[in-house]
Parts: sequence; structure tokens; C-alpha cells
Amino acid sequence: MKRFGPRGIRRRSARPVLAVSALVSSVVLIAGCAAPPEPVPTTPPSTPSPVATTPVADATTWRPSGDPVDIATQLEVPWSVVVMPDGTQLVSQRDTGDVLEVEPGAAPRVAGRIDLTAAVGEGGLLGIAVPDPAGSDEEEGTRLYAYVTTADDNRVVRMSLEGEPGDRRLGDPEVVIDGIPRDRVHNGGRIAFGPDGLLYVATGDAGDPDAAQDPDSLAGKILRLTPDGDPAPGNPFDSPVYSLGHRNVQGMAWTQDGSLWASEFGQDTFDELNRIEPGGNYGWPVHEGMSDEPGYLSPVVIWTPDEASPSGIAARGSTVFVAGLRGERVWQIDVTDAGVVGEPVALWPGELGRVRDAVVAGDELWLLTGNTDGRGNAAAGDDRLVRVPLTPGA
Repeated sequence: MKRFGPRGIRRRSARPVLAVSALVSSVVLIAGCAAPPEPVPTTPPSTPSPVATTPVADATTWRPSGDPVDIATQLEVPWSVVVMPDGTQLVSQRDTGDVLEVEPGAAPRVAGRIDLTAAVGEGGLLGIAVPDPAGSDEEEGTRLYAYVTTADDNRVVRMSLEGEPGDRRLGDPEVVIDGIPRDRVHNGGRIAFGPDGLLYVATGDAGDPDAAQDPDSLAGKILRLTPDGDPAPGNPFDSPVYSLGHRNVQGMAWTQDGSLWASEFGQDTFDELNRIEPGGNYGWPVHEGMSDEPGYLSPVVIWTPDEASPSGIAARGSTVFVAGLRGERVWQIDVTDAGVVGEPVALWPGELGRVRDAVVAGDELWLLTGNTDGRGNAAAGDDRLVRVPLTPGA
């Protein structure tokens, strides 16, 4: 199922469509069956209410206060960026398997190469993440987690991150979780540590849409794990699965109220921004975009794919920043637990080309472009890691 082929659709609007995410008030337990998996319902979505027009009292919005500035250039198919507490950055390169260390004023250097990668199609070295230093074990030191495609599966591995800033080295990889289905397309790949200190893993359907509805499959899911790879306590299905019914999630971020937001590639009609609930079923392949069918949760924002094709997302306060690949822009969206505040705003349309990842560190937004992956038009200096200052909004 090719993600970036001809769409054969008519673009309805130049603006994204807003909706209100349904909230899950209980978890429905799932019984296994021998027949092909049926849709796994959650609490039926409530009737959408009007979109909020004013922010809640404790919401804090954030806005860019300058233009993107190059920090590193001539990267080779970069996929994920981690900003370290000391101000250096780590960047994964999908096809080479290299993890780069970027230090202000110095050329990027290779901290290590992950040899488990099988860079075929959309696979390779994808997301990377580092646990919050405040919750790390001092005896074990800092560890880098990585989502990689092997010849047999997708998996998450972790490695010690040794040495001082500017001279970091990766230790040997240790498997955290494996057996995630792989394919040339729809590998998911984003990983992140949540405010609860747990590891969240976004997977794709790996070209098998029905797997997204199968609670026993790791494909088409968001997984929630302990740092050692065990199913997190309190997971809704007593397994690694946290939510299901996803086609290809490549972005996760948390707003200040603790809500988890995820971006998702649609097929032919709508891309999505979803508010993730434990046990939530987000409908793929039964529906794409909005649905009033009981048992499925609808997205908060939907776009036509030429406006978005969303990959990484970042959040600061109650503002979410969504990186757009085919859309060649970053969407700025103010959210609350009731929906979206005002209209999403397109930032830097066409200026950066395809945007693969977005990360907020303090008062800065970091972006990775994705123009050298074979689907973009690479300009001089591509691909780039850029930085944008942020300031509190109105």
C-alpha cells in the first residue's frame, strides 16, 4: 500500500477540518476468536460538541518568535532528534544506521552505528529516545533507545551512551522488545518516554490493515512498556498494547495536562491528529478520519494528505506542533481536553521542504527536514536540523 502515490481525490478545502475527540470512560475487555479479528470497540464516542473557542484558564500557548536557523546541514535521511540536557543533540539517520552527535559550532560526528538495521523502503533506524535523567538509574547511566528494522522484524533496542558531550559513544545493543511486524512501508517507528517514565512505541500496520484491529498483534498500535520492555502496569489489555486501530503513527507528544497526542498517516483521504486514550480504538481500516460509528474514537483534527502527511510532533504547554512531510509545513495547534482552540496555523509552508521530526526542548522548537529520503526535492545543504525560539502566546 503505497503512501505517496496518486491520490485520485478532490481537495475539499485549504484548511484542516476540526473535530472533538471522544473520551473513553471505561475499557472493554477483549475475547479472542479464531475467525478474522472483528473491530475491537471501546466506549462509544459521544456526539461531537462545538469546538472550544477560548482557552481554559490554565492553558499556556506557545508561538515561534523567530525564523528557523540551521544547526546542522548535509544530513543523510535523518529521522529523529533528541536534545540532551547539556544542549547537544543526537540525530538518527535512517539508511546508514548512524547516530550522530551534534555539538554547537562543530561538525556532526558519528557516535555509533546500529548494525541491526535493514534499510529497505521506509524501514531502517527510525525513532530514538533517552529517558528523563531525573528518573534514570545512576549506576546504569544514560541509555539511548532506538527503533530499528531488521531483516525479520521491527524492534526497540537500547545501548549505553558513554563518554562526555562531544565524544559520546554507543555501547552494544540490548533488545527491549522485538517481534513487531515489518514491511517496506508502514513501520511506524516513533518512540518516546512519557511523563509517567514509561516507554511508548508507535507501530504501523506493516501493510496488513486487519492487524491494526487484532489485539494480539503488535502492528498498528501504540505500545506502553516499562523501560525494560515489559507490558506497563495498568495497560488496558494486559499486554503491551495501549491503543489500537492505527494505520501508521509517526508522532507522539504530551501537553501540559498529561494528554498524549499522536499523528497518523491516512491512506487516500484524511490524515489525523488523535488524542490517545487507554484502550482506544482509532478505527483503521474500518474508517479513515471522522466516524459516528459506535466503538471508535474520532480524530481531533483531520487534513487532506497534501496538506500534512504528518510525521513527528512536539508539544509545549497546550500547543502541539505537527511536522508535515508532503504538506511541507509545520502545523501549530492549540488544544484542550475538549478539543481545539481556534484554527490550526500553517508555519513556514514550503520553506523547509518536507519536515520529518519536531521536538520541543525548553523554549525551543527543533525540526528535522526529510528531503533526502527519495520522496522530496533536496536543496543545497539538505537535510537539516534547525532550531526556532518559542515564546508564550496570547
